[in-house]
Amino acid sequence: MAYLSDIEIAQATKMKHIREIAAAAGVDEKYLEQYGNYKAKVDYSLLKESNRKDGKLILVTAITPTPAGEGKTTTTIGLSDGLKKIGKNVVVALREPSLGPVFGVKGGAAGGGYAQVVPMEDINLHFTGDFHAIGAANNLLAAMLDNHIYQGNALNIDPRRITWRRCVDMNDRQLRFVTDGLGGRVNGVPREDGYDITVASEIMAVFCLASSIADLKARLSRIVVAYTYDEKPVTAGDLKAVGAMAALLKDALKPNLVQTLEGTPAFVHGGPFANIAHGCNSVIATKMAMKLGDYAVTEAGFGADLGAEKFLDIKCRMADLTPSAVVVVATVRALKMHGGSPKTELGSENLETLEKGIPNLLRHVSNIKNVYKLPCVVAVNRFPTDTDAEIELVIEKCKALGVNVVLSTVWADGGAGGVALAEEVVRLCEEPNDFSFSYADELSIAEKIEAVTKRVYGGEGVNITPAAQKQIAQLEALGYGKCPICVAKTQYSFSDDPTKLGAPEGFTVTVRNVKVSAGAGFVVVLTGDIMTMPGLPRVPAAERIDVDDNGMISGLF
Repeated sequence: MAYLSDIEIAQATKMKHIREIAAAAGVDEKYLEQYGNYKAKVDYSLLKESNRKDGKLILVTAITPTPAGEGKTTTTIGLSDGLKKIGKNVVVALREPSLGPVFGVKGGAAGGGYAQVVPMEDINLHFTGDFHAIGAANNLLAAMLDNHIYQGNALNIDPRRITWRRCVDMNDRQLRFVTDGLGGRVNGVPREDGYDITVASEIMAVFCLASSIADLKARLSRIVVAYTYDEKPVTAGDLKAVGAMAALLKDALKPNLVQTLEGTPAFVHGGPFANIAHGCNSVIATKMAMKLGDYAVTEAGFGADLGAEKFLDIKCRMADLTPSAVVVVATVRALKMHGGSPKTELGSENLETLEKGIPNLLRHVSNIKNVYKLPCVVAVNRFPTDTDAEIELVIEKCKALGVNVVLSTVWADGGAGGVALAEEVVRLCEEPNDFSFSYADELSIAEKIEAVTKRVYGGEGVNITPAAQKQIAQLEALGYGKCPICVAKTQYSFSDDPTKLGAPEGFTVTVRNVKVSAGAGFVVVLTGDIMTMPGLPRVPAAERIDVDDNGMISGLF
């Protein structure tokens, strides 16, 4: 049987006009700024002017990712359509795809099968220009910093202690480390520099955590870009860059409204990576989804040890949000990989490797239930090759933790395949919860790292290198010790070693570098060999993407 590709399914769908989607969501046309017929921005003043009670917030997260795939975004969209199918007023809030992964490994990130947001080509490619605005603001700050030094350096900045990097929204390993300012005095001051991918920029994190223009400007002003010769921080505010940066970002800050294949309203806005940033869509979009829907469904990047931990410990802490329920997405195929099955053998029943891999799921579920104290359901994204015996084993193991398992077939069946999951989520949303963070504000930076390592990752302890210890001491002396932490680590393991699959034990996490993202309001803890600028794979997805004479795009998947 030949299956349609994601882009073929999306292009075959008759979309509703965005005004119709806005009306269904309760968005008055005075707040709507159309970008063509099928996408629009919604003015953030709606949040201040609406007195509607907030809906319930549902977080979708997943097991530790594998090459077999989990389908987290697909499940998030399918759950939303499932809630709509059972008569609920629901709005979904997702992150925008980065061009880096779209042209690299993923080839698109707008859901899959019959659970997608559309227009998928627009969402994956440029969309409404938000990422370009973020990149421009980032690079304006870099230009003003270097110009300040060139024009006499009144702030006494040490060029060897510049922490601000330029960015581009593309996987380009060639730009990780560069030397710029070459070519003589009129061309700047020579120094070592580098690029991050736009989604790793602190501007992206600031953008996604800001609650208003005023909050955006306050956060931008606190960004630390360098240190002086006497080791004092220099901020974007000191460089007088804040007003111009905010001017570049003012329209981007308005959430983007689109729709699912089944016409459910969807906000797609912001997109920091969850292994090197906090991995959640914007606070404004999430709050708008809660303001418009009785149920707001959102997701956080990668596994629950990364995206969900940061969603709960950073975003919920800063934005004063309390989720009503959490969905942990898993596949039998991925769990078998965690248990040692090679990718080529995932289509055959193997209860032995499945049983070895299930502890990965159970640790994530236990964290949601016992660390964060939230109601939880496991959604098994079912594949045709999954056997009844394999499904029963997953159900049995999760029942021992007091958590229900629901089969999801949203990729093949759309909202109809998410009805059972929707009904369980509605039931969980009525349960009381005692939401807690994994660490307290008062703990030191080192104590917070240890708390996340032991309570969330299941590790034995932390090895903080002497260089990182010195950085922590400096940050605490500067008053940043009470900030939440944002741990940057591999997405492929609970540990900082990507080869340790399943639910490893007895490991320590090595902290190599600690820096402050003062505008975002958190301290970034870099572990292992994590990088802030990815590279393209041997065969990039870009090689398969094309456009015909009629402007029809192909190759996105």
